[in-house]
Order: sequence, then structure tokens, then C-alpha cells
Amino acid sequence: MSFNHFDASGNAIMVDVSQKVPTMRTAIAGAVLKLKPETVQAIVSGRVAKGDVIGVARIAGIAGAKKTPELIPLSHPLALHHVSIEFEVDEREGTIAVMATVRAFERTGVEMEAMAAATVAALTVYDMCKGSDKGIVISDVKLHYKEGGKSGVFKREA
Repeated sequence: MSFNHFDASGNAIMVDVSQKVPTMRTAIAGAVLKLKPETVQAIVSGRVAKGDVIGVARIAGIAGAKKTPELIPLSHPLALHHVSIEFEVDEREGTIAVMATVRAFERTGVEMEAMAAATVAALTVYDMCKGSDKGIVISDVKLHYKEGGKSGVFKREA
């Protein structure tokens, strides 16, 4: 297995994508939060002291996608064309699944932007609820789907 973020001398580099042809790139990534069921109920009913948890987490996730090159040192700054954050809430189980979709017409993929978006959205839920629920767990951060570029389509099997 070779890693392309290193030059022949072993020094870290930003991969040169200048010769690649831009194509439409899409990535979908997710994260799952496990909370107390009563915390999820408070989120859904708008009773969290810090405000609209889902609304703030959605904006934070979008900002996270846009800030990816500042957080991941060797990632490329990209002109993102679409970022959306969706939440699937299960009050009975006490879970919130976060799904981030990112699209751009670029020379390199948007997987890191989608994963950053999902993670930042989940961290925002954590931050807004940690005062009343100390046991929140964020898990299952992963890429679910990607397309575009020469490597084609990746779809995680259920």
C-alpha cells in the first residue's frame, strides 16, 4: 500500500492535483450520537437551555465542511457547491444520526469535508447538551458514499 501524502524522501506533502480534470464530486458521511432518551426528548421539544440544538448543529456542520482545510493540514481548499446536514432522531432509543452531504465540481474528492461536517454537527449537539447529559457518546463516524473522479463510486454496505 502506498500513501500519496509523502514525497520520495518521506516528507509530508499536499498532493498535486493540478493535472487532474475537475469532475462533480459527492460524498455522504455520518455520525451517531447516543444520549439519554430524555435528552433527545428535550432536543425535539425545544426544551434545551442553550436553544435550538438541531438548528445550531446544522449550521455548525456546514461551517465545519467549509473549514476542513484549516483543520486537516494536507487537505485542499475546495469551492464547495452544496453542503446539507440531516438528522434522524430516535427518541425511544436515545439516538441522533447525523448525515452530511457535500458536493463540488473539483479535482479532488469531498470525503473529508463530509466527515468534518458530520463530526462538527455531532460535536455541537454534544456541546449544547453536555450540561444535562454527561454520558453522551459520539460513534460510527464514517463515509457512507462517494462518487466522482477516477476511483468511481464507493457505497458502504449496510
